[in-house]
Amino acid sequence: MQACLLAAQKIMEKRTIIIDCDPGIDDSLALMLALVSPEIRIAGVTVASGNVPADLGGKNALKILKFMGQLDILVYQGAMVPLKREYISAQDTHGMDGLGESGISEVTEASVHLGAVDFILDTLKKEEKVSIIALGPLTNLALALKKDPLAFQNLEMLVSMGGCFKSYGNCSPVAEYNYWCDPDSAEYVYQNLGKKIHMVGLDVTRKIVLTPNILEYMKRLDQEEHQNRGAFVEAITRFYFDFHWNYEGLIGCVVNDPLAVAYFLNPKLCGGFDAYVAVETGGISIGQSVVDSMDFWKKKPNAHVLTWADSLGFWSMFLSRLYGRGEEGIRQILKELMNL
Repeated sequence: MQACLLAAQKIMEKRTIIIDCDPGIDDSLALMLALVSPEIRIAGVTVASGNVPADLGGKNALKILKFMGQLDILVYQGAMVPLKREYISAQDTHGMDGLGESGISEVTEASVHLGAVDFILDTLKKEEKVSIIALGPLTNLALALKKDPLAFQNLEMLVSMGGCFKSYGNCSPVAEYNYWCDPDSAEYVYQNLGKKIHMVGLDVTRKIVLTPNILEYMKRLDQEEHQNRGAFVEAITRFYFDFHWNYEGLIGCVVNDPLAVAYFLNPKLCGGFDAYVAVETGGISIGQSVVDSMDFWKKKPNAHVLTWADSLGFWSMFLSRLYGRGEEGIRQILKELMNL
């Protein structure tokens, strides 16, 4: 009997995570998924400048936490600028407010705290096992690693939404935005973390497209569940839809960051291989994640590079958790909507 109780307790134990982000439309969707996932405990949300400046990103994180009814989770502002290069935001993609010009009211019930780097280090020292899901530039992590590398001995897993292997870039022919925004931090973390980074790059995130059909399905679920989560997603992604149509001719929008959370929750949603990765810090290919898939350099792998993703599995997880419904029923409807 005691053995059964211990086994049940172990199953119910939550994994502690820090979400390091730059909200950002797709960061917001990633936060929503994390907040409705019972397997994890979010120790805190840290913000660096990326899609939007860190001070604005912190306010956006509070907006998502308020909408999801979880303002008890603290938000910490981190680096305002990259490690070395000039900061260039992605507000052309996410809107000047970072949330698709949706006009969501400022949160007055809570405020953003300073000291993201110290929060990361303190959490790593206090908790036996901590994982970090990094959804933006790796500036905060590079600064923390420089300040106290020993603290990262308690790091269980680092998932980084960033980089690309064979896919084309989204801000240059070869570079993904997060690593392009702060290539020096990305390179420092890859070379000095001492643990494999799970690289959730554009090769897999481009498979995760929010289509008009899926969005309409969410709004139908809103009516059935007496919620407004689909309407909220529509409000923050409309700008994103327009951007993707204007620049890529895509009807829908690629939502990169939620896949990093989904992969952490269920690694079977994606697959890849171990390899040594370096990030270019200058020149015409700045920000490129150079994946040594053929082992030319004979260096120990420092990354697990994802190359495929189950898009149906992702959306089934996302919607079933967001609406508290059985995943199999959601999956059957999505198969029709996605023509699978």
